Amino acid sequence: MNRPTGPAREDFASDNHASAHPAVLAAIGAAARGPAPAYGGDRWTAAAEAGLRDLAGPAAVPLLLFNGTAANVLGLSALLGPGDAIICADNAHFAVDECGAVEAMLGRKLLLAPAPHGKLAPAAIEDVLKRCTDVRTPRPSTVAITQATELGTCYSLEELAALRDLCDREGLRLYLDGARLANAVAHLGCKVDDIARFADALSFGFTKNGALGADALLLMTPGVAERAPYLRRQQAQLASKMRFLAAQVSALLDGELWLDNARSANGMAARLAADLEGLPGLRLTQPVQSNAVFVELPPAATNSLRERWTCYLSPDGVTRLMTSYATGRADVSELVAEVSASLT
Repeated sequence: MNRPTGPAREDFASDNHASAHPAVLAAIGAAARGPAPAYGGDRWTAAAEAGLRDLAGPAAVPLLLFNGTAANVLGLSALLGPGDAIICADNAHFAVDECGAVEAMLGRKLLLAPAPHGKLAPAAIEDVLKRCTDVRTPRPSTVAITQATELGTCYSLEELAALRDLCDREGLRLYLDGARLANAVAHLGCKVDDIARFADALSFGFTKNGALGADALLLMTPGVAERAPYLRRQQAQLASKMRFLAAQVSALLDGELWLDNARSANGMAARLAADLEGLPGLRLTQPVQSNAVFVELPPAATNSLRERWTCYLSPDGVTRLMTSYATGRADVSELVAEVSASLT
Protein backbone atom coordinates (compact mmCIF):
# COMPACT_ATOMS: atom_id res chain seq x y z
CA MET A 1 0.00 0.00 0.00
CA ASN A 2 1.10 3.53 -0.73
CA ARG A 3 0.54 6.21 1.92
CA PRO A 4 0.14 9.76 0.62
CA THR A 5 1.45 12.84 2.38
CA GLY A 6 -0.42 16.08 2.94
CA PRO A 7 -3.48 17.09 4.96
CA ALA A 8 -5.31 14.29 6.73
CA ARG A 9 -8.37 13.02 4.86
CA GLU A 10 -10.42 9.86 4.88
CA ASP A 11 -8.93 7.11 2.76
CA PHE A 12 -10.32 3.94 1.22
CA ALA A 13 -7.78 1.35 2.35
CA SER A 14 -9.65 -0.04 5.35
CA ASP A 15 -12.37 0.80 7.82
CA ASN A 16 -9.64 0.20 10.42
CA HIS A 17 -8.07 3.47 9.28
CA ALA A 18 -10.97 5.59 10.50
CA SER A 19 -10.62 7.36 13.81
CA ALA A 20 -12.62 6.25 16.83
CA HIS A 21 -16.08 7.79 16.93
CA PRO A 22 -16.35 10.88 19.18
CA ALA A 23 -19.03 9.16 21.27
CA VAL A 24 -16.62 6.30 21.93
CA LEU A 25 -13.83 8.65 23.01
CA ALA A 26 -16.23 10.49 25.29
CA ALA A 27 -17.37 7.22 26.86
CA ILE A 28 -13.78 6.17 27.55
CA GLY A 29 -13.15 9.52 29.21
CA ALA A 30 -16.21 9.14 31.39
CA ALA A 31 -15.18 5.62 32.41
CA ALA A 32 -11.74 6.90 33.42
CA ARG A 33 -13.08 8.89 36.37
CA GLY A 34 -12.23 7.09 39.58
CA PRO A 35 -11.64 3.42 40.42
CA ALA A 36 -13.71 0.43 39.38
CA PRO A 37 -13.55 -3.34 39.95
CA ALA A 38 -11.20 -5.17 37.57
CA TYR A 39 -11.65 -8.09 35.16
CA GLY A 40 -15.23 -7.27 34.24
CA GLY A 41 -16.69 -6.79 37.69
CA ASP A 42 -17.71 -3.23 36.88
CA ARG A 43 -21.00 -1.59 35.90
CA TRP A 44 -19.80 -0.72 32.39
CA THR A 45 -19.16 -4.38 31.58
CA ALA A 46 -22.51 -5.41 33.01
CA ALA A 47 -24.25 -2.81 30.85
CA ALA A 48 -22.38 -3.78 27.68
CA GLU A 49 -23.09 -7.48 28.19
CA ALA A 50 -26.77 -6.76 28.81
CA GLY A 51 -26.91 -4.69 25.63
CA LEU A 52 -25.36 -7.48 23.61
CA ARG A 53 -27.85 -9.99 25.00
CA ASP A 54 -30.66 -7.65 24.03
CA LEU A 55 -29.41 -7.80 20.43
CA ALA A 56 -28.42 -11.45 20.12
CA GLY A 57 -31.01 -13.05 22.39
CA PRO A 58 -31.27 -13.80 26.11
CA ALA A 59 -29.39 -17.11 25.78
CA ALA A 60 -26.29 -15.38 24.38
CA VAL A 61 -23.21 -15.33 26.60
CA PRO A 62 -21.10 -12.29 25.62
CA LEU A 63 -17.37 -11.90 26.23
CA LEU A 64 -15.48 -8.68 25.50
CA LEU A 65 -12.10 -8.94 23.79
CA PHE A 66 -9.37 -6.71 22.43
CA ASN A 67 -9.69 -7.56 18.73
CA GLY A 68 -11.22 -9.74 16.04
CA THR A 69 -8.40 -12.26 15.75
CA ALA A 70 -8.74 -12.98 19.45
CA ALA A 71 -12.48 -13.45 19.00
CA ASN A 72 -11.94 -15.95 16.19
CA VAL A 73 -9.37 -17.95 18.12
CA LEU A 74 -11.42 -17.99 21.31
CA GLY A 75 -14.70 -18.72 19.57
CA LEU A 76 -13.30 -21.63 17.62
CA SER A 77 -11.43 -23.02 20.63
CA ALA A 78 -14.71 -23.14 22.56
CA LEU A 79 -16.29 -25.27 19.82
CA LEU A 80 -13.49 -27.73 19.10
CA GLY A 81 -12.72 -31.10 20.63
CA PRO A 82 -9.52 -33.16 20.43
CA GLY A 83 -8.46 -33.87 16.86
CA ASP A 84 -11.12 -31.62 15.36
CA ALA A 85 -10.61 -29.57 12.19
CA ILE A 86 -12.34 -26.50 10.76
CA ILE A 87 -13.92 -26.15 7.32
CA CYS A 88 -13.73 -22.60 5.99
CA ALA A 89 -13.62 -20.58 2.80
CA ASP A 90 -10.30 -20.44 1.00
CA ASN A 91 -10.39 -16.64 1.25
CA ALA A 92 -11.50 -16.46 4.90
CA HIS A 93 -9.75 -13.84 7.01
CA PHE A 94 -8.52 -16.35 9.57
CA ALA A 95 -7.14 -18.50 6.75
CA VAL A 96 -5.16 -15.85 4.88
CA ASP A 97 -4.86 -12.66 6.98
CA GLU A 98 -4.29 -13.67 10.60
CA CYS A 99 -0.80 -15.14 10.22
CA GLY A 100 -2.08 -18.64 10.92
CA ALA A 101 -3.27 -17.64 14.41
CA VAL A 102 -5.95 -20.33 14.61
CA GLU A 103 -3.57 -23.05 13.50
CA ALA A 104 -0.66 -21.81 15.62
CA MET A 105 -2.59 -21.18 18.84
CA LEU A 106 -5.04 -24.08 18.62
CA GLY A 107 -3.01 -26.62 16.68
CA ARG A 108 -6.01 -27.38 14.47
CA LYS A 109 -6.10 -27.73 10.72
CA LEU A 110 -8.10 -25.45 8.47
CA LEU A 111 -9.74 -27.36 5.63
CA LEU A 112 -10.17 -24.87 2.80
CA ALA A 113 -13.08 -24.95 0.38
CA PRO A 114 -13.69 -22.77 -2.69
CA ALA A 115 -16.00 -19.85 -1.98
CA PRO A 116 -17.11 -17.85 -5.03
CA HIS A 117 -17.95 -14.27 -4.01
CA GLY A 118 -16.61 -15.14 -0.55
CA LYS A 119 -19.53 -17.36 0.43
CA LEU A 120 -19.22 -20.99 1.46
CA ALA A 121 -21.96 -23.19 -0.02
CA PRO A 122 -23.32 -26.45 1.46
CA ALA A 123 -22.05 -28.42 -1.55
CA ALA A 124 -18.48 -27.21 -0.94
CA ILE A 125 -18.70 -28.33 2.68
CA GLU A 126 -20.03 -31.72 1.63
CA ASP A 127 -17.09 -32.15 -0.75
CA VAL A 128 -14.67 -31.63 2.15
CA LEU A 129 -16.57 -34.12 4.29
CA LYS A 130 -16.25 -36.75 1.56
CA ARG A 131 -12.47 -36.44 1.74
CA CYS A 132 -12.33 -36.92 5.51
CA THR A 133 -13.50 -40.44 6.12
CA ASP A 134 -11.22 -42.11 8.66
CA VAL A 135 -8.55 -41.57 11.31
CA ARG A 136 -5.87 -40.77 8.73
CA THR A 137 -7.56 -37.47 7.90
CA PRO A 138 -8.54 -34.55 10.13
CA ARG A 139 -12.02 -34.78 11.60
CA PRO A 140 -14.16 -31.80 10.58
CA SER A 141 -16.29 -30.67 13.49
CA THR A 142 -16.88 -26.98 12.80
CA VAL A 143 -17.77 -24.83 9.81
CA ALA A 144 -16.48 -21.26 9.99
CA ILE A 145 -17.95 -18.52 7.83
CA THR A 146 -17.63 -14.72 7.63
CA GLN A 147 -20.51 -12.22 7.60
CA ALA A 148 -20.00 -9.87 5.77
CA THR A 149 -17.44 -11.84 3.75
CA GLU A 150 -13.92 -10.89 2.76
CA LEU A 151 -15.28 -9.87 -0.64
CA GLY A 152 -17.92 -7.59 0.83
CA THR A 153 -20.83 -9.91 0.09
CA CYS A 154 -23.43 -11.02 2.62
CA TYR A 155 -25.04 -14.39 3.26
CA SER A 156 -28.81 -14.09 3.03
CA LEU A 157 -30.85 -15.46 5.92
CA GLU A 158 -31.93 -18.30 3.61
CA GLU A 159 -28.29 -19.16 2.88
CA LEU A 160 -27.49 -19.14 6.58
CA ALA A 161 -30.46 -21.44 7.24
CA ALA A 162 -29.18 -23.87 4.59
CA LEU A 163 -25.74 -23.95 6.22
CA ARG A 164 -27.31 -24.50 9.64
CA ASP A 165 -29.43 -27.36 8.28
CA LEU A 166 -26.35 -29.03 6.81
CA CYS A 167 -24.40 -28.62 10.05
CA ASP A 168 -27.26 -30.15 12.03
CA ARG A 169 -27.48 -33.12 9.64
CA GLU A 170 -23.74 -33.75 9.77
CA GLY A 171 -23.23 -33.06 13.46
CA LEU A 172 -21.14 -29.95 12.82
CA ARG A 173 -20.97 -26.70 14.73
CA LEU A 174 -21.12 -23.31 13.03
CA TYR A 175 -18.86 -20.36 13.85
CA LEU A 176 -19.43 -16.93 12.33
CA ASP A 177 -16.69 -14.30 12.04
CA GLY A 178 -18.68 -11.10 12.43
CA ALA A 179 -15.92 -8.50 12.17
CA ARG A 180 -18.34 -6.60 9.91
CA LEU A 181 -21.54 -8.08 11.26
CA ALA A 182 -23.01 -4.58 11.58
CA ASN A 183 -22.62 -4.00 7.85
CA ALA A 184 -24.37 -7.29 7.11
CA VAL A 185 -27.27 -6.41 9.42
CA ALA A 186 -27.57 -3.03 7.72
CA HIS A 187 -27.58 -4.61 4.25
CA LEU A 188 -30.10 -7.33 5.08
CA GLY A 189 -32.39 -5.04 7.02
CA CYS A 190 -32.62 -7.66 9.75
CA LYS A 191 -31.79 -7.84 13.44
CA VAL A 192 -28.66 -9.26 15.04
CA ASP A 193 -30.56 -12.21 16.47
CA ASP A 194 -31.83 -13.10 12.98
CA ILE A 195 -28.21 -13.96 12.15
CA ALA A 196 -26.94 -15.03 15.56
CA ARG A 197 -29.54 -17.79 15.94
CA PHE A 198 -27.87 -19.78 13.18
CA ALA A 199 -24.47 -19.85 14.90
CA ASP A 200 -23.08 -21.76 17.86
CA ALA A 201 -20.70 -18.85 18.38
CA LEU A 202 -20.03 -15.61 16.56
CA SER A 203 -17.95 -12.50 16.88
CA PHE A 204 -19.43 -9.00 16.79
CA GLY A 205 -16.91 -6.48 15.53
CA PHE A 206 -16.85 -2.92 16.86
CA THR A 207 -13.31 -1.81 16.04
CA LYS A 208 -14.08 -1.49 12.32
CA ASN A 209 -17.28 0.38 13.14
CA GLY A 210 -16.15 3.25 15.35
CA ALA A 211 -14.51 1.68 18.41
CA LEU A 212 -10.97 2.47 19.51
CA GLY A 213 -10.28 -1.22 20.03
CA ALA A 214 -12.99 -3.59 21.25
CA ASP A 215 -14.79 -6.63 19.89
CA ALA A 216 -17.17 -9.17 21.35
CA LEU A 217 -17.69 -12.91 21.20
CA LEU A 218 -21.23 -14.25 21.54
CA LEU A 219 -21.65 -17.87 22.61
CA MET A 220 -25.09 -19.07 21.58
CA THR A 221 -25.32 -22.79 22.26
CA PRO A 222 -25.79 -24.32 25.71
CA GLY A 223 -22.69 -26.19 26.78
CA VAL A 224 -20.34 -24.07 24.68
CA ALA A 225 -19.97 -21.14 27.05
CA GLU A 226 -18.75 -22.87 30.21
CA ARG A 227 -15.10 -23.18 29.16
CA ALA A 228 -14.89 -19.90 27.28
CA PRO A 229 -14.13 -17.54 30.21
CA TYR A 230 -11.22 -19.76 31.23
CA LEU A 231 -10.01 -19.99 27.66
CA ARG A 232 -10.19 -16.20 27.39
CA ARG A 233 -7.86 -15.93 30.39
CA GLN A 234 -5.47 -18.55 29.01
CA GLN A 235 -5.38 -16.80 25.66
CA ALA A 236 -4.40 -13.45 27.27
CA GLN A 237 -7.68 -11.73 26.33
CA LEU A 238 -9.13 -11.01 29.77
CA ALA A 239 -8.72 -7.26 30.16
CA SER A 240 -7.93 -6.18 33.70
CA LYS A 241 -9.51 -2.77 33.06
CA MET A 242 -12.47 -4.22 31.21
CA ARG A 243 -14.53 -1.08 31.72
CA PHE A 244 -12.63 0.65 28.92
CA LEU A 245 -13.60 -2.04 26.41
CA ALA A 246 -17.16 -2.08 27.74
CA ALA A 247 -17.52 1.70 27.58
CA GLN A 248 -16.73 1.60 23.86
CA VAL A 249 -19.27 -1.12 23.19
CA SER A 250 -21.97 0.59 25.23
CA ALA A 251 -21.37 3.88 23.43
CA LEU A 252 -21.94 2.18 20.09
CA LEU A 253 -24.97 0.25 21.31
CA ASP A 254 -26.57 3.40 22.69
CA GLY A 255 -29.25 4.60 20.31
CA GLU A 256 -28.09 2.01 17.73
CA LEU A 257 -25.06 4.10 16.82
CA TRP A 258 -23.39 0.89 15.61
CA LEU A 259 -26.19 0.44 13.07
CA ASP A 260 -26.18 4.08 11.98
CA ASN A 261 -22.42 3.84 11.41
CA ALA A 262 -22.79 0.68 9.35
CA ARG A 263 -25.62 2.11 7.27
CA SER A 264 -23.55 5.20 6.52
CA ALA A 265 -20.51 3.13 5.49
CA ASN A 266 -22.65 0.88 3.30
CA GLY A 267 -24.34 3.88 1.74
CA MET A 268 -21.04 5.50 0.83
CA ALA A 269 -19.84 2.22 -0.72
CA ALA A 270 -23.00 2.01 -2.82
CA ARG A 271 -22.56 5.63 -3.92
CA LEU A 272 -18.90 5.03 -4.78
CA ALA A 273 -19.76 1.92 -6.80
CA ALA A 274 -22.51 3.70 -8.72
CA ASP A 275 -20.25 6.64 -9.56
CA LEU A 276 -17.38 4.40 -10.65
CA GLU A 277 -19.67 2.27 -12.82
CA GLY A 278 -20.46 5.37 -14.82
CA LEU A 279 -16.82 5.70 -15.92
CA PRO A 280 -15.44 3.93 -19.02
CA GLY A 281 -13.15 0.92 -18.72
CA LEU A 282 -14.06 0.01 -15.12
CA ARG A 283 -15.61 -3.21 -13.88
CA LEU A 284 -16.95 -4.10 -10.45
CA THR A 285 -15.85 -7.65 -9.67
CA GLN A 286 -18.14 -8.30 -6.68
CA PRO A 287 -21.68 -7.29 -5.73
CA VAL A 288 -21.55 -4.30 -3.39
CA GLN A 289 -23.50 -5.43 -0.32
CA SER A 290 -21.57 -3.92 2.56
CA ASN A 291 -18.80 -1.33 2.79
CA ALA A 292 -16.39 -2.81 0.25
CA VAL A 293 -16.02 -2.05 -3.45
CA PHE A 294 -13.85 -4.31 -5.60
CA VAL A 295 -13.07 -2.81 -8.99
CA GLU A 296 -10.83 -3.49 -11.97
CA LEU A 297 -9.28 -0.23 -13.14
CA PRO A 298 -7.24 0.60 -16.23
CA PRO A 299 -3.50 0.76 -15.40
CA ALA A 300 -3.41 4.56 -15.61
CA ALA A 301 -6.23 4.88 -13.11
CA THR A 302 -4.65 2.30 -10.80
CA ASN A 303 -1.33 4.13 -10.79
CA SER A 304 -2.95 7.51 -10.22
CA LEU A 305 -5.05 6.13 -7.39
CA ARG A 306 -2.11 4.57 -5.60
CA GLU A 307 -0.09 7.75 -5.87
CA ARG A 308 -2.72 9.94 -4.23
CA TRP A 309 -4.79 7.64 -2.03
CA THR A 310 -4.20 4.85 0.43
CA CYS A 311 -5.85 1.75 -1.00
CA TYR A 312 -5.23 -1.95 -1.45
CA LEU A 313 -4.32 -3.56 -4.78
CA SER A 314 -4.62 -7.34 -4.76
CA PRO A 315 -2.18 -9.58 -6.67
CA ASP A 316 -4.79 -10.17 -9.38
CA GLY A 317 -4.99 -6.47 -10.13
CA VAL A 318 -8.31 -5.77 -8.44
CA THR A 319 -8.45 -2.65 -6.26
CA ARG A 320 -10.32 -2.88 -2.97
CA LEU A 321 -11.92 0.35 -1.77
CA MET A 322 -13.32 0.32 1.77
CA THR A 323 -15.60 2.91 3.29
CA SER A 324 -16.18 3.57 6.99
CA TYR A 325 -18.60 5.46 9.21
CA ALA A 326 -16.34 8.51 8.70
CA THR A 327 -16.44 8.43 4.88
CA GLY A 328 -18.36 11.38 3.48
CA ARG A 329 -19.82 12.32 0.12
CA ALA A 330 -16.96 14.73 -0.47
CA ASP A 331 -14.43 11.90 -0.03
CA VAL A 332 -16.29 9.76 -2.57
CA SER A 333 -16.63 12.62 -5.05
CA GLU A 334 -12.96 13.51 -4.76
CA LEU A 335 -11.79 9.96 -5.38
CA VAL A 336 -14.14 9.47 -8.34
CA ALA A 337 -13.05 12.78 -9.84
CA GLU A 338 -9.40 11.77 -9.66
CA VAL A 339 -10.10 8.37 -11.22
CA SER A 340 -12.10 10.06 -13.95
CA ALA A 341 -9.29 12.53 -14.65
CA SER A 342 -6.79 9.69 -15.01
CA LEU A 343 -8.89 8.14 -17.76
CA THR A 344 -8.72 11.16 -20.08
